[in-house]
Amino acid sequence: MLNEADILVPNFKRRLSGVTSTIVRLVPIQARSMKLCATGFGLPSSVPKVSLLKVLLMSRSGPSGLRIWHARRNIEMVFGLILKNIFKKKLAIVFTSASQRHHTNFTKALIRRMDFVVATSKKTASYLERDARVVMHGIDTDTFAPPLDKAALRRKIGLPESGFIVGCFGRIRHQKGTDTFVQAMIYTLQKNPNVYGVIMGRAITKDLDFLNKLKIQVDEAGFSDRILFMPEVPVWEMPDWYKALDLYIAPQRWEGFGLTPLEAMSCGVPVVATKVGAFEELVIDGMTGQLIDADDPSRMSQEIIIYCEDVEKIKSASDAAREHVVKNFKIEYEADRLNEIYKSLLAAC
Repeated sequence: MLNEADILVPNFKRRLSGVTSTIVRLVPIQARSMKLCATGFGLPSSVPKVSLLKVLLMSRSGPSGLRIWHARRNIEMVFGLILKNIFKKKLAIVFTSASQRHHTNFTKALIRRMDFVVATSKKTASYLERDARVVMHGIDTDTFAPPLDKAALRRKIGLPESGFIVGCFGRIRHQKGTDTFVQAMIYTLQKNPNVYGVIMGRAITKDLDFLNKLKIQVDEAGFSDRILFMPEVPVWEMPDWYKALDLYIAPQRWEGFGLTPLEAMSCGVPVVATKVGAFEELVIDGMTGQLIDADDPSRMSQEIIIYCEDVEKIKSASDAAREHVVKNFKIEYEADRLNEIYKSLLAAC
């Protein structure tokens, strides 16, 4: 496989992360039309891959002369530079940046040495001190699709069959705004007995106190049977949880990109999102959902109540959300745009 590969995609993190998920989703699709494989850790059998040892021992030139090393983390940029400058591999190094913050001097120095830079949003590109091509993330719109029978699906995964269900998925920590969502749901449930909240995600050790305080807050408000903390499920089960929702909330205080609004909208679920990350480039305000300021549980609650009480609004936003994602954010579009970059680099060598 390595002898035929023009593109190498490293994944140097063992624990599941957004970057790893991106690689797992993209590489098999990209490999349909290009000679491409991944290397590193935490990659399932569905991803074409080779060991790092084989990468170190590979020939200096690839089948097309130049090989491309597509990094998404600092450590992967460093390793690519080592391969290129110490092991003398003939490489062009591509870096994808999803961060929306000013980089450290070390990261800036690494980025300056890249042969090509990709940004996942216009806002991300604005933080880079060099030219970058914007290639936004996409998702599998066949897997993330509206349900045929929402009540049956809810019954299958253990959620109430009736009622208006609002979801918030992903890492549970302060940065992700889970506490804002909880407070907004408490405000909402005090006014509307037909609404349920579902929180699903993982809290790592340092965030367990944060999670426990949220559970206590919900219990003291008397809503532990209506604001549900669900255990994290495997990634292949997540589409069912989006499909079971009526409304999705992305309450983040800070975000690099943020795929969850796309996953929800692809399932025909409107989104109320804060104006962080790429959300303003993903959600069409007033059409596929609403954009609000971060740290505003009162406004968030108002939007939830508006949607749950307006059947026509939720139906219109649901249809628009699905159409918007299928038209603009299919994962095949992302794969094709990245492959076009690879082809241009290979042709120029």
